[in-house]
Amino acid sequence: MSYAAAGALQAALYQHLLADVALGALVGPAIYDAMPPGPVSGTYVSLGPEEVVDASDQSGAGARHDVVISVITDAAGFAGAKAVAAAISDALEGARLTLARGHLVGLWFVRARARRVEKADARRIDLTFRARVEA
Repeated sequence: MSYAAAGALQAALYQHLLADVALGALVGPAIYDAMPPGPVSGTYVSLGPEEVVDASDQSGAGARHDVVISVITDAAGFAGAKAVAAAISDALEGARLTLARGHLVGLWFVRARARRVEKADARRIDLTFRARVEA
C-alpha cells in the first residue's frame, strides 16, 4: 500500500471542483480545502475526511481512497444544497484527473448523507467518492 498519492489526489479534486463552471455558478469560489478563519455563511463546499486502504495487486502498489466532500448551507431547506451536491457529483463522476504523483485509475460516487445540523441551524450533505490510485 502507498499513501504517497493522497496529497496529489486532494489537490487534483480541489482544482477540478474550482474549475467546474456549473458548480461555480452555484457557489462561486466558496470551495475550501482549508476553511478560512472565522465563521462562514451562505452555501459552501468543503473537502473533508478521507479513508484509505491498500489496493495493491500484482501490477504494483495502489490504494483505495474514500473521500468525503461536504456541502454546507445556512439556507432554509435542502433544495439549494442538493443542487450543489448534484453539480459536484456531475463534475466528479468518472472524472479523469491528472495527479502530480501517482495515477488515478477511476473515480466513483459511493454514497451521500443529508442531514440538518441542529446546533448550527444548517443543512449538510456529505458525498463520498471512491478513488482508485496507483502509486
